[in-house]
Amino acid sequence: MSAGDCVDLELVGVRIETPANVPMMQLRENDGDRRLLSIYIGASEYMAIEHALEGRVPPRPLTHDLLVNVFEDLGAHLRRVVITEMREHTYFAEIQLLHQGQTHTISCRPSDAVALAVRADIPIAAHRVLLDEVGVIATESGDDSEEIIGEFRDFIDTINPEDFDEK
Repeated sequence: MSAGDCVDLELVGVRIETPANVPMMQLRENDGDRRLLSIYIGASEYMAIEHALEGRVPPRPLTHDLLVNVFEDLGAHLRRVVITEMREHTYFAEIQLLHQGQTHTISCRPSDAVALAVRADIPIAAHRVLLDEVGVIATESGDDSEEIIGEFRDFIDTINPEDFDEK
């Protein structure tokens, strides 16, 4: 696919999806409809992305840091990562890099691709067809779910068992 067949994305962040307590990363289209792409990820990838977003630098390189270091030491330049498709509820991605004048494409999981992108400060994209298929248009009024959850937490924090006693 050509670059015109891809849509640039920004990483909104990672979070734990409740009530299932499953890690998720959320990406948003930079332009156009600003569609959202939410992808469930593993716990270790969640931590890797979160640590990179927070600017935490481990005393020794973790897996994604190591991979970026290996690419750099070999003279390969990471260009971008692209989330390419979804098959049977599984997302696929690729790392695009330049090495000795040749472009290489390496298949990987989207969570690993994004963990590399955050560390190497490279663009994240998705195939337009994929975003057309699974992208969700965020409402202009915003997502009130965080506010509702916050209000519910406040309620839980202030409630007492005696509140349920019959009078």
